[in-house]
Order: sequence, then C-alpha cells, then structure tokens
Amino acid sequence: MNPRFQAIANVQQTKTKPSQVTFQTFSEGFGSHVFNLGVMKQKLPKEVFENVVKAREGLEPIKVEYADKIATALQEWAISLGATHYSHWFQPLTGATAEKHDAFIDWGGTDQIIEKFSGKQLVQGEPDASSFPSGGLRSTYEARGYTGWDPSSFPFIWKAGDGVTLCIPSVFFSWTGDVLDTKIPLLRSDQQISKACLRLLKLANIKASYVYSTLGLEQEYFVIDRSFRNLRPDLILTGRTVYGAPSPKGQELQDHYFGSVKDRILSFMSDFEEEAIKLGIPIKTRHNEVAPSQHEVAPVFEKSSRAVDHNILLMELMRRIASKHGLSCLLHEKPFQGINGSGKHMNWALSTDTGVNLLDPSDTPGNNLSFVVLLTAILQGVYRHSTLLRASIGTASNDFRLGGHEAPPAIISAYLGQELENLLEQIEKKGFHLDKNTKNKYDLGLSHLPDLTKDHTDRNRTSPFAFTGNKFEFRALGSSNSPALAATVLNLIVAESLNEIVDDIEKELKTKDLPEATLSVVRKSLLNSKPIRFIGDNYSEEWVKEAAKRGIANHQKSVYAYEAFKTKATFDLFKDVLREHELLSRYEILMDIYISQINIEVNVMLDMFYTIIYPAAIRYQTEQAKAIKQVQEANVKSSALKAQDERLTLTIELIGDALYEADALKAEREKAHKSGKKGEAYAEKVLEKAFELRAAVDKLELVVDDKLWPLPKYREILFIS
Repeated sequence: MNPRFQAIANVQQTKTKPSQVTFQTFSEGFGSHVFNLGVMKQKLPKEVFENVVKAREGLEPIKVEYADKIATALQEWAISLGATHYSHWFQPLTGATAEKHDAFIDWGGTDQIIEKFSGKQLVQGEPDASSFPSGGLRSTYEARGYTGWDPSSFPFIWKAGDGVTLCIPSVFFSWTGDVLDTKIPLLRSDQQISKACLRLLKLANIKASYVYSTLGLEQEYFVIDRSFRNLRPDLILTGRTVYGAPSPKGQELQDHYFGSVKDRILSFMSDFEEEAIKLGIPIKTRHNEVAPSQHEVAPVFEKSSRAVDHNILLMELMRRIASKHGLSCLLHEKPFQGINGSGKHMNWALSTDTGVNLLDPSDTPGNNLSFVVLLTAILQGVYRHSTLLRASIGTASNDFRLGGHEAPPAIISAYLGQELENLLEQIEKKGFHLDKNTKNKYDLGLSHLPDLTKDHTDRNRTSPFAFTGNKFEFRALGSSNSPALAATVLNLIVAESLNEIVDDIEKELKTKDLPEATLSVVRKSLLNSKPIRFIGDNYSEEWVKEAAKRGIANHQKSVYAYEAFKTKATFDLFKDVLREHELLSRYEILMDIYISQINIEVNVMLDMFYTIIYPAAIRYQTEQAKAIKQVQEANVKSSALKAQDERLTLTIELIGDALYEADALKAEREKAHKSGKKGEAYAEKVLEKAFELRAAVDKLELVVDDKLWPLPKYREILFIS
C-alpha cells in the first residue's frame, strides 16, 4: 500500500487520547514546578529572601554570602520533585535555548558520592562556547564561555521522558565579556527604558521607583497528525512544505476561525496548558485561527524578560506534548502555501512598580501629560528606526509571511485609531485635551442584553504596529522567533526618543511653564514623525506608493533590513547595551542563518524532487503510455484517443519543466554560493528559482494519478485528524 494511504488509514483509526489534567483549577496548580516567591519565603531565612526579592526586581545583586543557603534550599526543593540533575538554561544566538545537565553529586569519600549543590554552582556555570554562533566575536578554538544565574526569572523543574531537571534561567557571555545571548541585551534595555520613563514621571509628578516593559505574546501555530508529518521530509527538516498544490477547499469559507475545537486538539491543548501552568506560565486564551488546522494560545501580560522565557518554554512544551498525542506542532511562519501563516503578535506596554500602565490614560486620571509625551516618543522612535524594527523580526521564514494578507506588510507604520489621530492633530495645530476616559455604549435593540461598551479605537489588523487601547501590538513578529530582539529594540528606540524629548522639555522650562513647554516640544516631534502614522489599509497598492513618497522603507527581504545593524544610528542606540563589534556579530549571525535556512530548503527540494517526486511522475507517465499503446494495438478508432495523447504529452512536458527548473535551481545556488553578495543572491535569485521549481512540481501533483503520489496532500494534512 502507498505509505500515504496507510497514514490516512492510521489517522482515521486514531482515538482521542484523554488529557492528563490533574488539577481542577489553574490557580490550584499554578507555579507548582517553580521555585517562586511563595516557596522561597518558606525555605529561605528572612534576610536571604528579601535579598532575592530585590535582586529579582533589579534593585540589588545576590549577596555572595547568601548563595550557599539559596543553593541548599533550591536543591532540597528540586530533589523533592524528583530532580536528579541541574542545568543553567540560557538563550544563545541560535534563536533556541541551550542547556547542559549536571547531577547533584560530588565525592563524599572513597568510593562514595553525596548529593551536593553549592552556591558557586548556582551562580555561575561554564559550558563550552566554541560551537555557538558568535558572528566573529571569538575563534572556534577559544572555547571558554560562562553562564550566570538571572534572579529576575524563577528556577523551574523540567520533565522530559524519564528525566527531571532543575533549570536555572541564566545569561551567557564569553571569557572576554562579550554578550553571547539574547537575554543580557533585553535586561539592559529594560534598565534604559526605566531610567527614561522615571525622568518623565518626575516631570508629571507621578510616583514610581522603577518602570518595566511588559509583553503579551499571542502564539499562533498549526497542529497536524504526526503520520503525515513523518512522510514529508520537508516538514521534518525545514518545518514547512516546500511543495504542495492547494487543497480544493482552503480557508475561503472562514469556517475554522473561532470554530469548535476538535476533541483530539482540545485534549492536546489541555495537556500543554497544564504543564505551562505548572511552570508558572499564565495561559489564558485558546482558539482556532483562520487557516484549517491553525490555532492560537495567549498568556496574561508579564514583565518582558519573563514573558520571553515563558514563550520559549511554551513552544517547547507544545512540540513535546504534541508528539504524545500522535500530533506534530508546526511553529514555522508559513508551513503551507496559499493559506494564512503564523505570527507571534507582541503586545507591548510599560508599567510602573506601583501597577500603573503608562499607555493607559485611565491609569493616570487628570494627568495625561505622561501619556502624550510617551506616545510622541514611541512614534518618533518607530519613525527613526523603522528599518531596525523590521530587521528585529526578519528571518527567511518570516519573509514568506509578511504582506501575505494574513500578516502586516514589510513597511513599518503605526496605527493609532481615529480618536488619537484627532488628538495629535489638535496638538499639531493649537493644543490638546484628553477627555475623561468614558466609553460609549452600543444599542443593539435588544432590551435583555447588558450594557456593551465601545472601545476608543477600532483594530487595524493590517498594521504592523497598532495602538489597541492600552498597549501597542507589534504584529510583524514571526511565530518561531524569540521575541527578545524585537522587545530589546522597541525598548531602546523609545528610551532614546523619550530622553531627547525630556531633555528638550527641561530646556523649555527655563522660560515656559510645564504644559506650554511640553506642548512646544511634543508638537515639533509629532510633525517630524508624522509620516509613520497611517490609519488605512496597509495591504493596498496605494499605501505602497504613499509610503515611498513619505520616505518609509519597504524591505521585502530581511537581508536588506539587516544592514541597520551596521549603522552609526544603531551603534548610538545600543551604546549602553551592546558594543559595536557585538552588534556587527548580530548582523553576521542573522545573515548566516538566513542563507543557511534557504540553502537547507534548496537541498530538501532537490532531494525530494529527484528521489521521490520524479520517480512517481515517471511511473505515471509509463502507465499512461502503456494504456494508450494498448488501445492503439487494439486498433480502436476513437476521437478520445487524441485527448489521451494530449494528456500524456502534458505529463511529459510537466516532467520536463520540473527537471529543467531543478537543474536551474542547482546552478543558481552554485552561483549564489560564490557571490560577493551571498545574502542578496540567496534572497532574490535562489528563492526565485525555488519558487519556479515548486510551481512546476505543484502542477505535476494535480496531474499524476492519486494512487502514485507519495506525499501527503494539503487536503489530507489540513482536514483529516
């Protein structure tokens, strides 16, 4: 039997695996596998606990003399949950996570071991750093790298297979002090945004000790049966289908969006949600997305660094638990051509230690100066560094998605909604006044319904950076990406602009009162950054032309946006976060990953074509030729024979076209590999040839006898579960 048909039969016989949820409410199990404040308070002396709390909020470092006490308590807690090993869990520049497991053992005497975990082992580790990407920061033979415990994130228990490991969230850096991870820049950027915001709050007479960025990360993903995935080398090796003709039915009926979740998928969701809750990940929302087999999960807002940690953990949980259900979780931005891809909408806001959301005017009633100044700084930062923002979400996989009518385009613009646009236009002309935060009510003509309130702004689903009432939603981030770089850039561009605006206001205060000084500075900045504001349809051709007139960059390919990492403006922006050579290393790493991803896809395309698709097409061609020959030998006179001849000719031509395109792709890849501008060559020429080969093969799929086609088709992968 064709393995594809066997897979279909297996899927149809698969029974829903009951979820393994062990607690009745999320609050009951929340953080049960986390060494959180509640556990610390029970297990640590008061003075040690207070030190950890202050370190967690960035107010002071962990005191050396307390390290052993913390380690002992942490070890006892971890062992009580079955842990045998510990690991410094960190986020190198691979875009994934890394860990090295060590057992809780040491020599206790001759031929005897004891469980031991010291403060030194807790605070610092030394993994081999030679094989992680460094972008030229170090030579391969220089291997020493260090991990350091990050107290701002809680240690947690990770269970996988039969192993139970204590994971200690950590930063990663080299012997020379160069930053080799994504976490150190994010933590440093939060310090910068805090300093800048505190200057503003002092002007506005709002009390706060510190400010931090928050993220709410909406994670989109696909779930398919693992039997289908295992028959697709492209899904196994690249995470997306490099071939695949459209299904007769796709997403055009919009019937999957917010539809009823299938039993098998809901069971999977329930299981990964429980594991997430145990790890302290505040999962809140789940639903079907637009494309068939596509879904979304979203947590409650958290401090940025913790939100990033939790998102990366969540993605790993989803992949691991999917396999237990006989499923495969696809996090690639565009696993299936012709239907919606997946993003990771990054909802960004700023909060004070007193709980005030600085992007919500209702949180500072009667004092909207801070909101207007902050809004102005955000727009100025996005305008000035739009290419850098585009680079921060740029990957080869995300390029497939951006602008595909399911994601914002590559043109970075900001949407504020008509009400805020009106306010800013008032400021630009004469002055400003924010009304008391009241919402209108809807009257739907149904007396039995409760009051339904109307938000101040509508949502613009086409905008890459949209204000949604009390936060900005950066919709351009890809589903597989770590959010760390984008959050770092966003923090820094706002901090830079905010500092400049506050500087100017302080100068104006020498001759003007605060409202007048603020209005003068804000008006000038708003007029300067006005080109970045757009409230229309970002998908329209009119906007592409208008954006060009406004001087807003339109980098369809990420390789062009990466150039922003090499500019003086970016060096200045990152001056307290990353040094010039560290920024240049990011450029080299991003470019290398981009090229490597495309090269891997080309390898997969050629391998699949020559060894799987071409032989199947030849078998069909042979069967056609034999059948026609048999009719001819029977000396049957029929006008239908001409149509069959034409059908055979079509098959022969399509096979020939595909062979030609495969050879052309190989040749173009070789040229690109020798090119002085390798990134551009891969992004333009190689991908163009890859698309042409795909188009030829997808036509073949629609012609070859279904029983001979070896690869699971879209209609099966997306609709049979």
